[in-house]
Amino acid sequence: MADLKVTRNDEAARYELRMSDETRTDTLAGFAAFEQGSGRVRFTSTEIDPAFRGQGLGETLASEALADVARRGDTIVPLCPFIASYLRENEVAGAIVEWPDGTPLDSATQGEPPA
Repeated sequence: MADLKVTRNDEAARYELRMSDETRTDTLAGFAAFEQGSGRVRFTSTEIDPAFRGQGLGETLASEALADVARRGDTIVPLCPFIASYLRENEVAGAIVEWPDGTPLDSATQGEPPA
């Protein structure tokens, strides 16, 4: 059974998903890159190592990273298609989302961004 842990690495400007088990110690399985400024966290890309794809790790990474941004009180700007898709399909408690077209959407209103 693998242990999963998502941590924020400010130096690398990304959230990292690491897994460890009896055969792999602290392996980087994926990351969500971001840019931060003016109270906004702009997610630019999400990558899962090909060796770990198909296990739902992208959803785990997105869930933990977005929850952390919401706890910090920053606004999420989903430039990454994976993060945008995750936000359209899942609620993130306390999240404030600013879609790239500039339309704000808080997590209480799920679904497609307003027209």
